[in-house]
Amino acid sequence: MKLEGRVLFLTEEAALIERQLGGESIDLRDAPKQFAVNTDAMISGQACTLGYTGEILGPHFLKNFKEVVGEDSVRSGGFQVVVGGAAYGSGSSREVAVVAHQGAGIELVIAESFQRIFQENMVYSGLPFSANPEVLDRLLNGEEVDLEALAQELPPFFRAVAEAGGLLPYGQALLDGDQAPSYHLNPPRRPMNAVEKVIASRGFRGAGQAFGLASVSPGDQVLCEAGFRGMHEYTAGMVVDLYKKEFGAIPVVRPELVACFEDHFVLIDHETVPESVKSKRLAPAQRLAEEMVEACEEMGLRLHGPGRALPAGVCHRLVVEDYAEPGTVLCLTDSHSPTAGVLNTFAFGVGSTAMAFALRTGLIPVTVPKVVRILVTGDAGGLVSPKDLILHLIGDPYFKEEQWRESATDTCVIQVGGPGLDQWNVDELSVITNMTVEGGLMTGMIEPCQPIIDFLERRRGPGQWASKMVYPDDDASYARVIEVDLAEVPLTVASPGDSRYRKPLSDCSGVDIHNVVIASCTGGSYADLKAAAEVLEGHQLASGVRMTVTPSSESVAAAAQRDGYLDVFRAVGAVISEPGCGSCIGNGPGIPLEGEVTASTTNRNFDRRMGAAGPVWLVSPAVAAASAVRGRLTDPRDLL
Repeated sequence: MKLEGRVLFLTEEAALIERQLGGESIDLRDAPKQFAVNTDAMISGQACTLGYTGEILGPHFLKNFKEVVGEDSVRSGGFQVVVGGAAYGSGSSREVAVVAHQGAGIELVIAESFQRIFQENMVYSGLPFSANPEVLDRLLNGEEVDLEALAQELPPFFRAVAEAGGLLPYGQALLDGDQAPSYHLNPPRRPMNAVEKVIASRGFRGAGQAFGLASVSPGDQVLCEAGFRGMHEYTAGMVVDLYKKEFGAIPVVRPELVACFEDHFVLIDHETVPESVKSKRLAPAQRLAEEMVEACEEMGLRLHGPGRALPAGVCHRLVVEDYAEPGTVLCLTDSHSPTAGVLNTFAFGVGSTAMAFALRTGLIPVTVPKVVRILVTGDAGGLVSPKDLILHLIGDPYFKEEQWRESATDTCVIQVGGPGLDQWNVDELSVITNMTVEGGLMTGMIEPCQPIIDFLERRRGPGQWASKMVYPDDDASYARVIEVDLAEVPLTVASPGDSRYRKPLSDCSGVDIHNVVIASCTGGSYADLKAAAEVLEGHQLASGVRMTVTPSSESVAAAAQRDGYLDVFRAVGAVISEPGCGSCIGNGPGIPLEGEVTASTTNRNFDRRMGAAGPVWLVSPAVAAASAVRGRLTDPRDLL
């Protein structure tokens, strides 16, 4: 590749980006690059409803980024290379973010580091990338850069995929016996943590052979037996399209362990959603949903959703309720798949190509992560919640700055244990694993504890659940062990822009709040609704404050209705919607109105993520309720 087009530097200064879009070619190699350019910024949730091809998505690449990028600005500007800062590709697993780059004419991405899912999607989709600044120097000096040589610098599995022409051709070659695993099948035994044990136990050895490797180590890239696999309306159409183009009508492997979820679009037509949103999103969203329904019927896949054969709800909540099991490897085409890690499961999000591969082969690629062990002790006092804990953790410089990273392809997870976990239930603990991805982590896994066993016995019935749990070896290795005393964790919020922008609630008492959202896979469980209702009961919403409540599943809604919590919300005039995922991504009630500041129990507060401009603060359910009463960010204890 030789630089024939232009280089777009995604700097922290909007004015510098605007100058580049205006036609000025500026050498900004020494300027601060934008941290964590996220996939919502690359391609918005609204644009994602339009389709999944480069032709459709290219004009929407980076639209509204820094409020200066217009529609088709990148493609029409003749940009060939994009340059970002650390943690490029944070956020969603949406592979359409890569497609949008390609559709906008981008041939190479250069950044200080890449987030795991986005990096995998680039490898699997064939978009070249580099974390080496010398590559940019060479291009700007007029030299030619061998893009195939960049692929040769990747780890063995990624190289094999690149040489095969992509992940799907690689998968077919693997099934045909023309491709062998790119890793050692007989590594020496070594002490392992719980994460490594699950990966090793599910390691692929070859067609017709039993699964299992003696050990794995950080940095290894292996294929694992895929347990449950799932998709929703945003992604299923692209997955099926990729599958059919590569594999035709060949049946899916183990379809009983696959489900599709109609959850991301089901609330777009809610009466409180602005007409401006419905007019842009509803019709194309319905087309994508229809594609998924047709695919389920054609391929014999389970389907969850309103009026469907299986219950409605947010996919991650339903996976915890019905599908995830300890010691298995689980994936969905959604970045918040780590939610299921609460059940001692190795669960993570993947892109559309990886899911098509998993459907055909029954395997999923895994880069063995570095593991940080979090040991939780102390008494939460009935006040500090898992939301406070995870915001406190991912805002720590060790995670926020990815100090665990040594190379561009490193991944990291947290393995959470300790006696402090026993004071919370699975609803509450799932917030910790759900939000690991917000800290740049691959996933999180909860070590065996009594709340997991209690949940599984109550939800799934009697079973040998304790024996299925995966325990770490006593002498296992970790990248770091962090001990957290809950007595030292403050009530914590995330300030607008990124979930890692942590602040003690006590420093934010002057922040006015107008819109309160209690919803999503992170904040719409029974425990979440209960915590908010108990604070709200006996109070009224402050003048000018509105509240939206969305239970995360049908069973959650039924339990909250039975125990009177939904009546508490009704009494103050809150909007209570059917179960769904809409508010988090601007597809349902709770979308910020002009001039509003939002306090939300969701997991992600990127600019415009919730469907409109306006600052979004991430808070716990109790803080959300207290803030709704006072009209500003409020400690629940202030209401006593």
